[in-house]
Amino acid sequence: MSGGRGGSGAVSFRREKYVPRGGPDGGDGGDGGSVYLIADPSKQSFLDLRYRRRRRAANGANGGPKNRHGRRGADLMIPVPPGTLVRDEQGCLLADLTAPGQRVKVAAGGAGGRGNSRFVSSRHQAPRHAEKGLPGEERKIYLELKLLAQVGLVGFPNAGKSTLLGRISAARPKVADYPFTTLAPQLGIVETEEGESFVVADLPGLIAGAHRGAGLGHRFLRHVERNLLLLLIIDLSPVAQPDPVEAYFQLTRELELYSARLARYPRMIAGNKIDLTGTDENLSRLRRAVEEREGKPPELFGISAATGAGVKELLRRLAAELSRLKALPRAAVEVEEKVIRPASPARESAAFTVEKIGDTYLVRGARIERTAARIDFSNEESLQRFQRYCRRCGLEEELKRMGAKAGDTVCIGEEEFYFDT
Repeated sequence: MSGGRGGSGAVSFRREKYVPRGGPDGGDGGDGGSVYLIADPSKQSFLDLRYRRRRRAANGANGGPKNRHGRRGADLMIPVPPGTLVRDEQGCLLADLTAPGQRVKVAAGGAGGRGNSRFVSSRHQAPRHAEKGLPGEERKIYLELKLLAQVGLVGFPNAGKSTLLGRISAARPKVADYPFTTLAPQLGIVETEEGESFVVADLPGLIAGAHRGAGLGHRFLRHVERNLLLLLIIDLSPVAQPDPVEAYFQLTRELELYSARLARYPRMIAGNKIDLTGTDENLSRLRRAVEEREGKPPELFGISAATGAGVKELLRRLAAELSRLKALPRAAVEVEEKVIRPASPARESAAFTVEKIGDTYLVRGARIERTAARIDFSNEESLQRFQRYCRRCGLEEELKRMGAKAGDTVCIGEEEFYFDT
């Protein structure tokens, strides 16, 4: 992503009949446009970004005579699905776009340069120099989509998650008798008889070792993190693999090993396929195992996603629990990663470093690089102004201390010039 370059300031003098000593009237350049990511509910994936990975906002226009300021570059708005995490190259979280319309600036536009009318003083009434616009910020970012839903259906392949989603909502996920029928999360909107509604996510089947990346691994578990409540679906049929009690232990173990936060997530349990013979005993064994393992055992329901038995009671309890969770403070429900805010240019340190490479002196420092980028080195007055800045900030003294001689090359940012005492 790249912000637009700022427009350069103008060098101009007012020349009108009957207006003696009109003075400088060069206008400022316009700021470059910035790049924003905005959460758009109509977007479901990053497919439209796959083939246009480099995006750039518009540049600002240059200033003109008669104190005319350049037009500001248009901002670039890039829609992304709600639930998008934005990270920089170091992996730091820049934004968590969860609400429709929420936006974040990922590449700032460059500031426009000042025209010569901005440099008038009592000692220098006819400045013949202006500033160049700054280049826009360039940044490589990484986008990660985490599903947003109130209830996440978690279970082993063929436990009946997709069948349940189809029973309680208008969603029509693929249902088949082989593992990993669902390869991507499916969403459905559920409406209870009391008129309450919530979003349910059918998450791809979990297997043992998912916390290490086995099966769909982390692709699955990342989505689990973004639900308010987990509903564990356990297959109670006599031929279920693994056994219902072992399935419950494996599911909770994988969640705990992946994240300590997932281990504290609110959850309920639904023992599925009670329409089959021989499931009553498995449901009783599962209930005893849950009560023995958990200090405060989650609620356990026996249901049949195929016939609808027990589903209405399950939905009523889900709606009641969601109402309770929504009333809690956000921090009590879910602890998100800390969002890193980039430092403002106004707070940049004036410190710099100088490194000698052969006969070249490489100067690094945020403020001095920004200052050098504004200077028009082909303009004599601009060059003199930059030389005065280098004396004030101590760069000239530091270069002399390191043995710099007249004619040596000095590089500051993208600018390169010869040292002259």
